[in-house]
Amino acid sequence: MIRVVIADDQDLVRAGIAAILSAHDDLEVVGEAADGAAAARTARDARADIVLMDVQMPGTDGITGAREVAVARPEAKVLMLTMFDLDEHVFGALQAGASGFLLKTTAPDDLVAAVRAVHSGDLLFAPSVTRRLVEAYVRRPPTSGALPAALAPLTERELDVFRAIARGWSNAEIGARLYLGEATVKTHVTRILAKLGLRDRVQAVVLAYECGLVPEDA
Repeated sequence: MIRVVIADDQDLVRAGIAAILSAHDDLEVVGEAADGAAAARTARDARADIVLMDVQMPGTDGITGAREVAVARPEAKVLMLTMFDLDEHVFGALQAGASGFLLKTTAPDDLVAAVRAVHSGDLLFAPSVTRRLVEAYVRRPPTSGALPAALAPLTERELDVFRAIARGWSNAEIGARLYLGEATVKTHVTRILAKLGLRDRVQAVVLAYECGLVPEDA
């Protein structure tokens, strides 16, 4: 059972999302909140696995709320929902530790699939959001080609996996493309995060962009 908290300042939106999720036996809505601070408290008290977080809310906004969830309920994954795919929201959500960023125009079945994917450890972004991330990478000034010092602790194989994480691939996809068992991929990911002092895959993606290491075909 995946335990979900819904954070949105509009009652009707929360009710609509709750109805969509509750129609599935493996999803349970365990709490609702009208701003980010309340979402963090509710996630902690309800032992949530996923927080569906609106970006723009009065009081504590969703980006700040995502940071507060990371402190109050580190086990919970945050999936951002918004009407807008503005750059500052995308990067703000990533830096806050969000595991996904979807538009509120997302189809109900895609929303359910996103909750399940994020719960399983994948990163998930709407196509328009992914395009913005890639465009932001393309706009960056060219790098020297040298490996950034921050990535020096990684072995060659770990660098391959790190680049794959930056592409947003799941463990299964990484294993298939790098000819590794999924258990081996999980071990590599754990070691990469530990060596780089990162909390999760989201921080790994942010670091990859900051280092200019994101593949052009990401």
